[in-house]
Amino acid sequence: MKEKLFTKFAELYGTAEDVRLYFSPGRVNLIGEHTDYNGGHVFPCALTIGTYGAARRREDRLIHFYSMNLNHFGVVEVSLDDLSYQDAYNWANYPLGVVWAFAQKGITLEQGFDMIIWGNIPNGSGLSSSASLEVLTGVILCDLYDIKTLNMTDLALIGQYSENNFNGCNCGIMDQFAVANGKKDNAIFLDTSDLSFEYAPIVLDGAKIIITNSKVKHSLVDSAYNTRRQECADALKALQTVVDINGLGDLDMETFEKYKSVIGDAVKEKRAKHAVAENQRTIEAVAALRANDISRFGELMNQSHISLRDDYEVSCEEIDILVDLAWNIPGVIGSRITGGGFGGCTVSIVKDEAIDTFIETIGQAYAEKVGHEAEFYTVKVGDGARRLS
Repeated sequence: MKEKLFTKFAELYGTAEDVRLYFSPGRVNLIGEHTDYNGGHVFPCALTIGTYGAARRREDRLIHFYSMNLNHFGVVEVSLDDLSYQDAYNWANYPLGVVWAFAQKGITLEQGFDMIIWGNIPNGSGLSSSASLEVLTGVILCDLYDIKTLNMTDLALIGQYSENNFNGCNCGIMDQFAVANGKKDNAIFLDTSDLSFEYAPIVLDGAKIIITNSKVKHSLVDSAYNTRRQECADALKALQTVVDINGLGDLDMETFEKYKSVIGDAVKEKRAKHAVAENQRTIEAVAALRANDISRFGELMNQSHISLRDDYEVSCEEIDILVDLAWNIPGVIGSRITGGGFGGCTVSIVKDEAIDTFIETIGQAYAEKVGHEAEFYTVKVGDGARRLS
């Protein structure tokens, strides 16, 4: 990978001298979906697939971005004197947003930089290529400009801030946090209300995590994601008139059932119900994993999907087909939609002896029902964003 990036770097920017190499992972969330902006718990892990970056400081005030995945955009040139969002920059608005967010936080760059990226996260799959790129940019800036005042959680927050305020997607903190703080063979049990977290070892004796890509692309910025967030905010506001809470994650189901009528809107009530129930499921799922009760963990994954499909309504026909097929295969411990929704991927825990059947059966049936093929990735849990060399 290094050779490929450095060769391209030299071709575009004259030489590969003093170039540094970086990596930032994708992430998958095992359970705890759409709870991160509701003050609930999430349980994501970083993957060994992700975004590689090569970068070097410049002497002038220009920044150059180039993606080997989207090479038809060529080199995108930006000046430090104008860090504004431009439609023409396309994908480069994500790393640019991080430079802008650094400036908003009082860290301004005096010199620009050249950057090349190449990623193996499928685009639009819901495995968080945008967060991977944002945190990658943060790591690059801290390393190139010797910025010592920011830790990995700060970089996650800056990535989220840039996505919310520069790129216009009102995402929660989970994606950037998992990308920044990932740890090999561990998932992150994160309380999004105060960002306290602990690592939980992923010990799946005789089973693997398989991600299935529906090949239906979503774009959270253009989707109903922001609408869902607003519906939850409205429900919270109504509930706060009768119960003392800061977020929907502060409620258990019993308290929610007692006071839900105050919401006064059937759709918003369903959205809030999901946020409360999913948070409780996530807490229970992590306890089950720690007790080595993988089958209970799988049951909770399945319940999570039903809630996301029926109460939160962020699934879609293709994803439901993948999940239904998975549920009918012996050896599948659990399967659900993962990510923002409206397409993207499912995450399944599958016993080793069932993996071939899983891929073959679902692959064939999905192609027949939908008219295009799905993609399967057996993933490993890896470390967070970092400099490689």
